[in-house]
Amino acid sequence: MLLYALGVGAGQADPFAELELTTENSAGAALRVLPTFGVLVTQDTIGMGTADADQAMVVHAEQALTLHRPLPLEGTAHVTAQVVEVLDKGSGALVATEAVAVDAQTQELLLTTRSAVFVRGAGGFGGPRRGARRDEPPVGPPDATFRAGTRPDQALLYRLSGDRNPLHSDPRFAVRSGFERPILHGLATYGITGRVLFNELCGGVPERFRAIRGRFTAPVTPGEQLVIKVWREGGDAVRFRTETADGVVVLDRGRLGLDGGLLQG
Repeated sequence: MLLYALGVGAGQADPFAELELTTENSAGAALRVLPTFGVLVTQDTIGMGTADADQAMVVHAEQALTLHRPLPLEGTAHVTAQVVEVLDKGSGALVATEAVAVDAQTQELLLTTRSAVFVRGAGGFGGPRRGARRDEPPVGPPDATFRAGTRPDQALLYRLSGDRNPLHSDPRFAVRSGFERPILHGLATYGITGRVLFNELCGGVPERFRAIRGRFTAPVTPGEQLVIKVWREGGDAVRFRTETADGVVVLDRGRLGLDGGLLQG
């Protein structure tokens, strides 16, 4: 948990500002689990059904996480996952997976994740082509804007949480995948965004953070600054979008569910 928090930027701007996420023995700072750590519980299920694909052609497309209770500091989870959709997008295939994690001792529901990966060059197999869910873009200027830096070695740090894909560390592999240099993990961008929203909109209280989803639309180069724009909606839902400092949208169609507000659709 501590390593994951560091991998998504906790303590980067101020080493003493997020001790509840980065240390287990600081006076007055009780350890908390960063809610987006939940994606690691089902991480091995991301990309199910793509084992035979050239992994240089596989990119993370979408990620959703619903927390049914705050994550415990320790324990064992039992995960059940299935491929729920395979779409023919012409230029590639979109493979969606849903996973459910329960407490292995109590059978209490912990979390649900839904992931989608895009396999470039795997389209044209005659499958269904249903379009992606369309969210109307937020109207007007954002209600709040937050900034978060990334380190040049951010991907090298984040990969220690379990995603050792060489796309994020090996320059030659990155070039073979069509990138000039290794890029940041999509889930690192997702985690950085979630951490900022957790601190700024939830006051660092895990019970307030219920669900988050977004679509990856462009890569982030480690070292770039991220700009997170927020639009508040009625009820317990918030829209957000993460961009680079020069305005490139990297995480789009973002939704955050607060308190009792589980995201619909």
